[in-house]
Amino acid sequence: MRAARLIKLVLLLQSRPSMTGGELARHLEVSERTVARDVLALSEAGVPVYADRGRTGGYRLVGGYRTRLTGLGRTEAEVLFLSGVPSALREMGLADAASAARLKVSAALLPELRDAPSSAAQRFHLDAPGWWQPAEPPALLPMIADAVWDDRRLTARYRRKDTGADAERELEPYGLVLKAGVWYLAARAGDDFRVYRVDRFTAAAVGEEPFRRMDDFDLPAFWEERAAGFARSILRDRVELRLTPEGVRRLPHVTDPATTREAVGAAPPPDGQGRVTVTLPVESLDVAYEQLLALGPEAELLGPPPLRERFARAAARSAALYR
Repeated sequence: MRAARLIKLVLLLQSRPSMTGGELARHLEVSERTVARDVLALSEAGVPVYADRGRTGGYRLVGGYRTRLTGLGRTEAEVLFLSGVPSALREMGLADAASAARLKVSAALLPELRDAPSSAAQRFHLDAPGWWQPAEPPALLPMIADAVWDDRRLTARYRRKDTGADAERELEPYGLVLKAGVWYLAARAGDDFRVYRVDRFTAAAVGEEPFRRMDDFDLPAFWEERAAGFARSILRDRVELRLTPEGVRRLPHVTDPATTREAVGAAPPPDGQGRVTVTLPVESLDVAYEQLLALGPEAELLGPPPLRERFARAAARSAALYR
């Protein structure tokens, strides 16, 4: 991707008075010879890169040269960081801003680099939603996204999962997360940060006055912590399995991989037939039944007894079908 490397080289030189060939090579992860060729290409294209000779020499831009983005607005600049997720931009109502930003960036590039955006788009694409997800985004997502962008309080009605009833919430919306095709809002309610599914908001209104964001709030770190906590919280039951080596290999494909690794790592040594007995946390016995059936004869369900009996009945029915 030479075009991207040339852009990065210019931006590196803009950020410092000068850089040696070795420093540029380390930042760009290329050889110093490649850096020299790239500098020559930039000079031939009209970028005033000057090479200082000698032990303390290096490369610098002459005369305070700067690349300029032609009229890039704040929203356009911000959505550039989301331009790799076009479906998310559309759902938040930001597709037009992203398109304008890409056009302005393209106009500011060197002539020989102006095909870089289309070239990259034809080679890499991120399809964020999971398979078989509803095509329609939540109706209130654009309004909630506006509140997130502008740091404005949100008055909303939220449908509770446990009761199905609506409850009114006064929220400070800090960030949106798209996980497997489902949108979540990270928001402060009172003194606590909570996570809400956007498709459960039934009404919302954005306030006029902005709230003051906490400077140390880190959305990726917050989400990682909450997601890990959620994954642990739903594992309320445990089952005991005896697995063949093939069953050990396949288990992470039917249950949570992290939980599987911990269970297998804590298991005693294999028996004389190479089988491993593990105690596995599961969401519920019904969920475990659906998941572990996929392992077939590579897993023997040892307990609890009611679930073992259920597996035995299923095995008997299967045997009757293939008798």
